[in-house]
Amino acid sequence: MSKKEASSKKLSKKEARQLIYDKLAVALTEFKSNSGKDKKFESNLKKASKLFADDAAKAANKVNKAKAKTPKAGKNAVKVKIEPKQEQQADG
Repeated sequence: MSKKEASSKKLSKKEARQLIYDKLAVALTEFKSNSGKDKKFESNLKKASKLFADDAAKAANKVNKAKAKTPKAGKNAVKVKIEPKQEQQADG
């Protein structure tokens, strides 16, 4: 992870597109070697990565936002101790 990725939690569409493009290229290397049309294959990879990048960036940012909202207990946090209820015994 680079310093830029570690410091900024928000994933841009451009970064998401590049990550998806790299993963698709690695996953589909076998198909690339079988097809003789390298330029067409590359352009189709770019198109596919653009389609997926928008939703992937939104989902990643939504997860990061949810993690940021979770409250953390600090020094001044109120601690509540919950004790189990004791049943009352009836006389009689």
